[in-house]
Amino acid sequence: MTCQPQKLRKQSTLTVAEDIGFYRANEKPYGAFSNLYRREIVFGGRKFPTSEHAYQAGKARKEVVREWILSAPSPSLVAMAAHGLYTWDIVPNWSNIKFERMLDVLRAKFTQHEDLRELLLSTGDARLVETAKTNSAVNRTWGEVNGKGKNMLGILLMEVREELRTNAEANHHAKTKKKATKDFSIAKTKRQAASA
Repeated sequence: MTCQPQKLRKQSTLTVAEDIGFYRANEKPYGAFSNLYRREIVFGGRKFPTSEHAYQAGKARKEVVREWILSAPSPSLVAMAAHGLYTWDIVPNWSNIKFERMLDVLRAKFTQHEDLRELLLSTGDARLVETAKTNSAVNRTWGEVNGKGKNMLGILLMEVREELRTNAEANHHAKTKKKATKDFSIAKTKRQAASA
């Protein structure tokens, strides 16, 4: 099953005020959008030091290869090790499931950390773009190089942002409704007590 981000796949229909570019994990403030940003997440019942670790853990077919990838001393080396796998070491259908996995990893990252959720929501309707410098197929898939590329990481981040916004609005509505119901019950109880 391929990931089809619902609203954001059609970039041409978006009306956006600005682009927010990010790439290096240490860039302030948006480096946190990088998968190499060091923030622990729990995904699939396991703790990972970064979202890159959680994503790449899904690529290896064999447990021994997965653990070898995850033993790399930095998130960038985790990515490098995973990109260097032979075809027979990669889970079947990876090219069809990798975007869905990344979307799930990003959901975990931005729902498990309040500060990251707030940072993502603070971007409003801006177009998020991973702006890579090195021209490669990987960089043109996950981001853009000189304005060219699929920008899948940016698109998936915008989808997560929209989900977070929708959930926040639904939670606010539910709290407001619950408070109104409670206020109505209190008022009704007071009226009944006053008329007794």
